[in-house]
Amino acid sequence: MQNNDPLHGKTLQSIVEHLVAIYGFETLGQKIKIKCFTENPSIKSSLTFLRKTDWARKKVEELYCETILK
Repeated sequence: MQNNDPLHGKTLQSIVEHLVAIYGFETLGQKIKIKCFTENPSIKSSLTFLRKTDWARKKVEELYCETILK
């Protein structure tokens, strides 16, 4: 059986790295208005915030799904 969930097997780090590679932090901060993307952004600080903040992680996962399903 094939899993159709685009997040299946993806780590949060690989998702954030993918989005940063496509958009860069500046555009990512415009698309998802959270400080970890707009103020001194880094992969590490973003992961720390997103692991603690469910609503922000959900927005990041939704944007990731939109980008890979285009």
